[in-house]
Amino acid sequence: MSTATLTARVVCILRDMLARPSGAIGLTLVGLHLVIAVTSPWIAPFDYTEMNATMTLSGPSAEHWLGTDHLGRDVFSRMLLGGREALLITGIATPVALLWGGFLGVFLGLRGGWLDEVLMRVVDAFLALPGILPLLVLITVFGSGGEVLMPTLAFFFGIPVIRVARAAAHEVVARDFISAARARGHRPLDIVRRELMPNVTDTLLVEGAMRWSWMLLGFSALSFLGFGVAPPRPDWGLMVSDARVYMSLAPWGVIAPVIALSTLIIGINLTADALAKTLGLDQSRKAVV
Repeated sequence: MSTATLTARVVCILRDMLARPSGAIGLTLVGLHLVIAVTSPWIAPFDYTEMNATMTLSGPSAEHWLGTDHLGRDVFSRMLLGGREALLITGIATPVALLWGGFLGVFLGLRGGWLDEVLMRVVDAFLALPGILPLLVLITVFGSGGEVLMPTLAFFFGIPVIRVARAAAHEVVARDFISAARARGHRPLDIVRRELMPNVTDTLLVEGAMRWSWMLLGFSALSFLGFGVAPPRPDWGLMVSDARVYMSLAPWGVIAPVIALSTLIIGINLTADALAKTLGLDQSRKAVV
């Protein structure tokens, strides 16, 4: 596919998505969060480390729009800055998870046989584990920090992609052009790259959007539990963890980051829904954790 053709298709998809209420709202929310993440160091009224011992747990005011936390730091400023690291790490980890999980799943869908059976049993066993337990184990073994969180999240959230990609590949493998490629003696990896991947891209794009929202939740959960962003750097999950003790005295410290994270997750899910409808994909293919 040429660059001009690809650009025209992307523009067409975006136009169709914006014509849908879910797409317009979702893209607006995601776009707003991305703009805030990029510009927050300049638009935040206070430095995220600036403390005021005389204004701890103060309520919303003209000076501090969303009040202050237990250390006297401005909640509004920290909320604006709280999504930067989450968006950066998950924004890189999601495509990586999609690439390795998608390629392996498509390859297994084409190859079949004992390798497919063995690896899919491993995937099933991994997915049977509760929640983010495997993620916590990996973080505990290899440590935290962005250089560890990024590949760990990419690995953990790439595993469910294998199953989705394999199922999508099964639908394509039965078609005549795959049999023709095999008859011409093409290698399996060439068939995957030239024939299968272009035909499962739409499914993987929707899956990627859903995985991104789950990954953001996982990243925030890790920060909440103390395995993610290290203080004093701002992060929504860490803000909730710090403020939950003072919930009865200063609920704004919890409400602000929760609303910020929720609007981003809702925006991504609405965008994924609009993308799936635009591409004509069955909603039953949505990611399941």
